[in-house]
Amino acid sequence: MLYGRLSVFVRPAVFKRQFASFSPANASFNIPVINFAKYRSASSAEEKKRTADEIVSAFKESGFIYLLNHGISSHEVKSTFQKDKLAWEDPRSNRGYVAIGRERVTQSADPKEIATLREKAPDFKETMEIGRDWDSEWKNQWPAETVAPGFKQRMLDFYETCHELHVHVMRSIALGLDLGEHFFDNKIDEKCHNLRLLSYPPVKIDLLKNEGQARAGAHSDYGTLTLLFQDSVGGLEVQNPHTGEFVPAIPIEDTIVINVGDLLARWSNDVLRSTLHRVVAPPAEKISESEGLTPARQSIAFFCNPNFSAEVACLPNCGDVAKYPPINAGDYIVGRLAVTYT
Repeated sequence: MLYGRLSVFVRPAVFKRQFASFSPANASFNIPVINFAKYRSASSAEEKKRTADEIVSAFKESGFIYLLNHGISSHEVKSTFQKDKLAWEDPRSNRGYVAIGRERVTQSADPKEIATLREKAPDFKETMEIGRDWDSEWKNQWPAETVAPGFKQRMLDFYETCHELHVHVMRSIALGLDLGEHFFDNKIDEKCHNLRLLSYPPVKIDLLKNEGQARAGAHSDYGTLTLLFQDSVGGLEVQNPHTGEFVPAIPIEDTIVINVGDLLARWSNDVLRSTLHRVVAPPAEKISESEGLTPARQSIAFFCNPNFSAEVACLPNCGDVAKYPPINAGDYIVGRLAVTYT
């Protein structure tokens, strides 16, 4: 994997460390680092359009980008890397605490097949799920303020920050697809997103040797975009769509990994690519002559969705013949979630 379109803001030492980690076999598979300041603070319409075109080009080829100068401060990200444990209720709410093994991400939509996978090779992670806090039917499951002072407000603020970035990236995609910059604005303004705080606890390496076992199995995401904030441990791997090989998406300081979800791929008639990815364990630390223990990993994922009332149908400029019939965004996402969890 080579990094394309690198901005001058990437420190040479950091770039050298990341670049050295990729093999020649994946030299044609490129997840570019894109300087989003050239879009949000463009000095001209031409510069803005060039950056939008770079983003769309990357989403067509690999489905992934590293976004630099995205406007979210490192302090805000660090303060959000705090978690607590509360109950996950229902796929329609998609809120609360999810224990290790309860979710089993996969491409399958067959409940029996997913149940078999969950029993054979559960995902080794736990999560905290946060949605819109003003939803009248499905409430977020917050810890008591005395238990976690400031936790609720910090998460709600971060939710709003990520929504704002989602709007700007979707505007860049609209511009890159020649749809008009504000094409998606009234289709994503209800903030039907999911903020997920993920913890991958230390695991004995023997437990990860089963067939199909991973910290999070190979899958694509459901919505429009996913914003991923990684710690320095790493473990995310992206499938090269041309070879089928999984390639590490190594953390790059001060960037966000952004990938296309299934609904945006469907919306674009597969012009934009929703790419399979997974989370694997980093190298284990030896704890005895025969056993190794993986280090803990934390990440934050913000799963961006259209309005649940939105109709997802083939976009203008994305082919003469639609591959998929129109679908309601909310029905699609709830259907995918319903078979993912026990």
